Amino acid sequence: MAVVSVSMPEELLERIDEFATDHGYTGRSEVVREASRNLLGEFQDRELEDHDLMGVVTVLFDYETTSVEERMMRLRHEHEELVTSNFHSHVGDRYCMELFILEGDLEGISEFVGKVRATSDILTVDYSVIPVDDFTAALAR
Repeated sequence: MAVVSVSMPEELLERIDEFATDHGYTGRSEVVREASRNLLGEFQDRELEDHDLMGVVTVLFDYETTSVEERMMRLRHEHEELVTSNFHSHVGDRYCMELFILEGDLEGISEFVGKVRATSDILTVDYSVIPVDDFTAALAR
């Protein structure tokens, strides 16, 4: 097995080590391998291919990191055909939340989520994807 060097904040490394211990992993490498497999596989759901999808992407970042908000707006405009709605809110005294409503195919939504995740200084990214055409068929009955 190849050995890979990865840079990450000390706090994240501590969380990974704690997670490994709490959940019975043999060490941080096993946690990182599983997380990598899950991340790489999450948009390879064959059941979602060839469907019209709706996605909700929630992004949390520190208010003091103003460049994140600017980068989120740039992504919104770059993906105008995909982003149907966008909402910005302040959370507590220190954080901002950006919520994106997406409508498109699996490839477009996965590309958008990937670009959001690749944005530095983001604290969390959460998303869900729902096939919209299934609802359309159910309503037609």
